[in-house]
Amino acid sequence: MSDDVRAGLEGVTVAETSLSRVDGEAGELVVGGYPVEELAGNATYEEVVFLLLEGRLPTADELDSFRADLAARREIGEEVRNVLRRAADEGLPAMDALRMGVAAANLGGETGDERETASRVIAVVPTVVATYWRYREGLAPVDPRPELGHAANYLFMLTGEQPTERAVRGLESYLVTVVDHGLNASTFTARTVVSTESDVVSGATAAVGALKGPLHGGAPGPVLDMLREIHERGDPGTYVRETLEGGERLMGFGHRVYRVRDPRAAVLSEAAEQFYAGSGQAEFFETVERFERVAVKALAEHKPDRPLETNVEFYTAPLLWGVGVPPELFTATFAVSRVGGWTAHCLEQLADNRIVRPVATYTGPTGRTWTPVEER
Repeated sequence: MSDDVRAGLEGVTVAETSLSRVDGEAGELVVGGYPVEELAGNATYEEVVFLLLEGRLPTADELDSFRADLAARREIGEEVRNVLRRAADEGLPAMDALRMGVAAANLGGETGDERETASRVIAVVPTVVATYWRYREGLAPVDPRPELGHAANYLFMLTGEQPTERAVRGLESYLVTVVDHGLNASTFTARTVVSTESDVVSGATAAVGALKGPLHGGAPGPVLDMLREIHERGDPGTYVRETLEGGERLMGFGHRVYRVRDPRAAVLSEAAEQFYAGSGQAEFFETVERFERVAVKALAEHKPDRPLETNVEFYTAPLLWGVGVPPELFTATFAVSRVGGWTAHCLEQLADNRIVRPVATYTGPTGRTWTPVEER
């Protein structure tokens, strides 16, 4: 392999963006100029999406208008429902159903304006996920309610019940925290697609396909399984020791970019703590915190030359489970948030576009000559 090759494009700068900045050494994430901690503690998802799309926070009137616009775009037609019903009947994973639903997002008379299409895609993803899930559970879909905010409406469509304020706040914190994260695999995929002057729907559909892979968006479910097992056993130390001695991975620790604790883990741990306080499940969350302390210490001793700190998935799992999101929908719920970042990146790419066209170093044979088939 040539010295010029950067496998996985690691460390290669391929774009400029004003949307988010990730500092892996310092453990910082800035979204639209604001530390993620400040946004997650104060903003609604709609405010942060407006920030990404427009480059600034909305006024009160603009926020009301933006919320109403998103709410008006949530409905999906019977054709899309039929596809989701078929996916559910065949037992396809949620991310497959979401890919199909997003691909059909521009059905229904969209104007072709990419900014409006971005709003449509952002608005429709929760409806697609919730509709698929209702079919999976043998239930009728729940129509979106325009008076509910983005987070509350998603929970309502999943359950058919008015969500608690505590659950809405917990989900809102999650949606804000993971809305954008630099040039990750799915975001880069979206930008690559639209760099050909394709459209936002195609970019978002491709991004869903990238997110489906377990190396990108598929770990929170196993984290929850691990945490629930540890809580039942009541012995985090033994679990950690047995896992590491067996050469297995502790889920929820280590990150491709961060060399310190993931700043999103810090935000979500606080959100989860607030949710579980007084929830009747406080003992479970105490187990989660105790396990983190034991695991971080053990990992530092086990692999002193490789920083393996808590990542975003560790607290995503207990928080989403607590607010009522089924584990089968954890990755799809990630997409409910990240679609705001994907579409903003698509629009940013189109505003100052150059087609993404890297090169590869050829390592195959040379000098071959043709041999007729009868002589091979």
